[in-house]
Amino acid sequence: QVQLVESGGGLVQAGGSLRLSCAASRIMFSINAMGWYRQAPGKQRELVADISSSGITNYAASAKGRFTISRDNAKNTVNLQMTSLKPKDTADYCCNLVGVSIAWGQGTLAPVSS
Repeated sequence: QVQLVESGGGLVQAGGSLRLSCAASRIMFSINAMGWYRQAPGKQRELVADISSSGITNYAASAKGRFTISRDNAKNTVNLQMTSLKPKDTADYCCNLVGVSIAWGQGTLAPVSS
């Protein structure tokens, strides 16, 4: 059974916003740090943002000031609010545990047009 399900992606124009959501199941969600990753065509997967079990956040330099990660432990979800999107943000976005990952979900695609 799928443990990580991403949603919220879609075509957006440069300067626009998207809110991505990740629903987790069959894990002790509340005690694990969670992260959002992205992989652009022809590029390596990179960590965009992460949030600890206590709510401490970290961001990649490319995302800092534009993206906000949050979590709702009661709902087993982690979200990524993306604003001021740029074409370089175009990627497949996925979530996972930070450090030791479980099987990847299918991700959600966010194409940003110029």
